[in-house]
Amino acid sequence: MRISRIFTKNDLNLHAEVSLDNDTSHYLLKVLRLKTGSPLILFNGDGYQYQCELVSADRKIASIQIVEQSEKEKPPVLNIHLGIGLSKGDRLDFAFQKATELGVSEITPLFTEYATLKLNAERLKKKTSHWQGIIHSACEQSGRCYLPKLHPPRSVNKWLHEHFAGLMIVLSPDESQTMDSYSAPQNLTILIGPEGGLSEDEVAMAIEQGFIATRLGKHVLRTETAPLAVISAAQALWGDFRG
Repeated sequence: MRISRIFTKNDLNLHAEVSLDNDTSHYLLKVLRLKTGSPLILFNGDGYQYQCELVSADRKIASIQIVEQSEKEKPPVLNIHLGIGLSKGDRLDFAFQKATELGVSEITPLFTEYATLKLNAERLKKKTSHWQGIIHSACEQSGRCYLPKLHPPRSVNKWLHEHFAGLMIVLSPDESQTMDSYSAPQNLTILIGPEGGLSEDEVAMAIEQGFIATRLGKHVLRTETAPLAVISAAQALWGDFRG
């Protein structure tokens, strides 16, 4: 029997009995239809996962008993921060989901010159909550015990003037420099534009701030494809894919 693995915002401790929050309880009881005695796995981003048993369930609140705590997940070999331009449709949903599965540590959505997604404060709040849910679901599916940090959306200009350690790259198909020419970093920051790409001024600003223009092959990748390609290449060269 497949055991469900669920993210929760609750504090979790070995042998504790915990009444879960309303959203998690609703999902367990109304969507998964778990019954008293059902096993499940919970995690909350603290680096552990917890084997649990559903011990009581009324109409709204589920209570669980934590029976086992895993070993703490090892930190990533390579810390990856993805900065990506805002795009319409489900492009960012897909990019955030797959970047999470591939082991990214931080994500920042960026307002860029050619960004096609315009958000007022209310829509921005809803979008951010939606993206956080995608990250939670991707961690549930992939077995990650740490959550990537989702930073609030900001302008690419503001983001580029923050401090980043390690290697910083901006993707550009016209460059000759490739990823395998760099020494292995512990920290990698990646800048990717929206579907319209980054403007010449934005690329120039990134280079001025220490980013290196880097290509991935000869072809132009879509904004939802580029993060998968560059993160996979980085993990294979320097990160968790090396075993």
